[in-house]
Amino acid sequence: MAKATRYTKKSVRVWTALAAVAMSLAIFASAAQALPAGFWGVVPQSNLGADQYQRLGTGGAESVRIPVGWGSVQPVRNGAFDWSSFDSQVETASKAGIKVLPFLSGAPVWAVPSKKVPGAGGLEAPAHLPVSGAGRTGWVAFVTAAVARYGPNGSFWSEHPGVPKRPIRVWQIWNEPNFKYFIAKPNPTEYGKLVKISYTALKAADPGAQVVLAGLFSRPKGARNAAGKHKSLNWYASDFLDQMYETTPGLKTRYSGAALHPYTINASELPEVTEEFRNVLAENKDAGKSLWVTELGWSAGPKSASNLFAKGEAGQARELKTSLTLLRNKQVKWKLKSVFWFSVDDAPGACNFCSHSGLFAPGFTPRKSWFEYVKLTGGTP
Repeated sequence: MAKATRYTKKSVRVWTALAAVAMSLAIFASAAQALPAGFWGVVPQSNLGADQYQRLGTGGAESVRIPVGWGSVQPVRNGAFDWSSFDSQVETASKAGIKVLPFLSGAPVWAVPSKKVPGAGGLEAPAHLPVSGAGRTGWVAFVTAAVARYGPNGSFWSEHPGVPKRPIRVWQIWNEPNFKYFIAKPNPTEYGKLVKISYTALKAADPGAQVVLAGLFSRPKGARNAAGKHKSLNWYASDFLDQMYETTPGLKTRYSGAALHPYTINASELPEVTEEFRNVLAENKDAGKSLWVTELGWSAGPKSASNLFAKGEAGQARELKTSLTLLRNKQVKWKLKSVFWFSVDDAPGACNFCSHSGLFAPGFTPRKSWFEYVKLTGGTP
């Protein structure tokens, strides 16, 4: 009986030690896999309501990326800034516990003339970026006013005491400036100037403000020739960023995160385009920079030979699961700060896959992709 007792005590000690080791390993693994706060993001295509934001928050969405169009905020030269549309989004997102990443973009025609985009069916875009003359002066005033509205001492927070205070400290500058649909003639040197101008204005208004580069469309069609060299108006994201470094002295000190829109036909292509982009950072001795994926998505629309981004509802869910699982697993290696799924809802006619890109169908009816998203975030659908 005594012998049996000694054996039991020894077993307990052994199992206790093993349990302690297992727990230590589990804690280590958990820490290694911990994601940055705000990692799981989404991009809406319309102004969402309070109930919709609450559902996103409950579902595990931590961040939302929202456009702030200068032309909409200040359509008249020397006119007052109208923040009403963005106010409502900041309020509902903040109440749902979701942080806001704004991207400042666009220009009113009084500041920058518009120009028809070649081969875009009459679509117009700013002829150039607001880096000189009235455009530059107006842009600086716009950026400064945005911080005064939503920064740490922003008037929005004092005017809305019932809204949880979540000051905006990170600002994304423009959207896809390497793609002709957002600037009539993409120019990496010009965009580098805009980044420096924006950085100076933001830091003057809020010394703790951070700049994230515009999300660059990974590989616009026709942007390279057969030999792999840049051609046409559009640029590959990696070529555009590399040229920015070459022609923008001091660029690496003017921003804290680079951003990519790795739209690919299939999720399996993500590693190639992401590694290519990160290699540019490394080659320019800036490998420590964080990477933000500020748009990524596929359409739930019916499969079509004319639209390879359309995968059907089950296919969209599959691409979401594959791509976001990969990005989560590569978070440390690629220094990923945040990943934003495009989009929350559909916007018919906005682009070749925007009509069915949402996690939710019309009526905010969840698609299969929403349930896959929630599985990854650990939320509740």
